[in-house]
Amino acid sequence: MNEDLSVNYDKFAEHVNFLAENGCDGIAPNGSLGEYQNLTEAERAKVIEVAVDAAPKGFSVMAGTGAYGAMESLRWAEQAAEAGADCVMQLPPNTFRANHEQVKHHYATVAKAGLPIVGYNNPLDTKVDLIPSLIAEIHEAGHMVGVKEFTGDPRRIYEIQELAPTMDILIGTDDSVLEVGIAGAVGWVAGYPSLSPRQPSSSTSSRPRATFRISSAQRSSTATCTSYFAGTPRPNSSSRSSSRWTHLASTVARAAPAALAPR
Repeated sequence: MNEDLSVNYDKFAEHVNFLAENGCDGIAPNGSLGEYQNLTEAERAKVIEVAVDAAPKGFSVMAGTGAYGAMESLRWAEQAAEAGADCVMQLPPNTFRANHEQVKHHYATVAKAGLPIVGYNNPLDTKVDLIPSLIAEIHEAGHMVGVKEFTGDPRRIYEIQELAPTMDILIGTDDSVLEVGIAGAVGWVAGYPSLSPRQPSSSTSSRPRATFRISSAQRSSTATCTSYFAGTPRPNSSSRSSSRWTHLASTVARAAPAALAPR
């Protein structure tokens, strides 16, 4: 944002390039950490357009299309398709505790835009839990190719794989990467790459730096997007927290290649 709280589109375009240059597979603009609720309609639309224009070849734009209801989400999915996004990340209805039939109708409506849909299960915020059996139903109907599973329960991955073996599973995660990788997720969605510096500052230069990602070529994949994890300590975190994150990053970097090898 600029000082007057308008969107700094030039800096956002630079950030898209930064993520691509530093090992990420894509970006999910207008997602939770994008705080799309604070944008005007014109700003929200332009964020997607800027991301698409700035994305280098092979770098996916997974547009966040969360909204109160199905028709509003469909409108944003149509805007994303027109802008050239690769797919959308779609929350369920999030103003009431929608039942399963309402949730299925919601995704069927958004699917009319023609872009692949990656569902986003965040029941803490939305009060709607996309349980594995419901995800499988929506996938079987052709209205969801992947899901960002963000309950924090790695056991969900196994159940989704059993019920919908052709679905891609992305994990909304910041500290359970090794577990979800072993479970078979094709990637993860995390906000920390957006917060981490290009190079460690002088105060953290002695800490090891590790990153790891899974490419779509390493898994049979139906979704157009995989995502990322950057194993760097969070800026301005306590020394105890930074040490924990450094240890996690080193552990993942050592263990992930074997754990995540194609089956």
